[in-house]
Amino acid sequence: MIPFSVLDLAPVPAGADVSQAFRNSLSLAQHAEALGYHRFWLAEHHNMPGIASAATAVVIGHVAAGTKSIRVGSGGIMLPNHAPLMVAEQFGTLEALFPGRIDLGLGRAPGTDQRTARALRRNLDANGDSFPQDVVELRGWFQPAAPGQAVRAVPGAGLSVPIWLLGSSLFSAQLAGMLSLPFAFASHFAPDMLMQALATYREHFRPSEQLQKPYAMVAANVIAAESEEEAKRLFTSLQQQFVNLRRGTPGLLPPPIDRIESYASGPELANVHRALARSYIGTPETVRAGLEGFLRETGADELLVTAQIHDHKARLRSFELVAGLREQLALAA
Repeated sequence: MIPFSVLDLAPVPAGADVSQAFRNSLSLAQHAEALGYHRFWLAEHHNMPGIASAATAVVIGHVAAGTKSIRVGSGGIMLPNHAPLMVAEQFGTLEALFPGRIDLGLGRAPGTDQRTARALRRNLDANGDSFPQDVVELRGWFQPAAPGQAVRAVPGAGLSVPIWLLGSSLFSAQLAGMLSLPFAFASHFAPDMLMQALATYREHFRPSEQLQKPYAMVAANVIAAESEEEAKRLFTSLQQQFVNLRRGTPGLLPPPIDRIESYASGPELANVHRALARSYIGTPETVRAGLEGFLRETGADELLVTAQIHDHKARLRSFELVAGLREQLALAA
């Protein structure tokens, strides 16, 4: 069966606070572990009131400490915001605490607006242009320290922390292939270049001791419920969140509404529909058909499921229903 994994943005629902968001993330991770999900990833975002995972490595430690077997990692750490040595130390610490369970997914976007990116980086010359060199440097910090090496990652040196590249364009796809790294595409919010990026990754992939053949993971918004109407209603929370972000008014994850058309204009909805085109919403039967086509089209090795649902119980139920589809998809394949 193709592995199913979870991407969690540690959403802060309207009516709750950040502490509740962290409790919800741990609850979801424990639920996902019991259901057989393979990984649980958290994403770095800044200056977004509805996303609590800005200190991503800290939240990963919180989730890993409350689970036993599921892999926990970043989807991703925005490398231009950090010195590679500091990332190696953080994830070396996590790997030392939770051996064999930590993933390090890297992105080259800021994960925020430009003003916040400047506040984060201090060095205003830092940008995504140095991303390839930073990735290579970061990999180097995980190598065993050489005799007499003046600077080393402690913890980090000599530890095996799998590195992934994340992307929504061709740049990281090509780089991941050239560096023999697994690749995850952010098709849950930027689907336009999905197929081109996968083709580019596979075309440029160079086998290595670490990875013999390409390994691609694709992300999708997946919301399952007992009825089509309820699933579509739950989906309106994410749709509203996207509209608010495009309006420049990001906020907490809003509760669902009956009709998204009552909230946004036609052009706004057209933009949202395009950004969220890789969303599979409905009953388990509807979702299964959608995911079957998605996985067949992409030839992906793994599916990364994300679901911004306001009600935590409904979110847990959605992931439960989706987990039950893996065997059906395997049989269909």
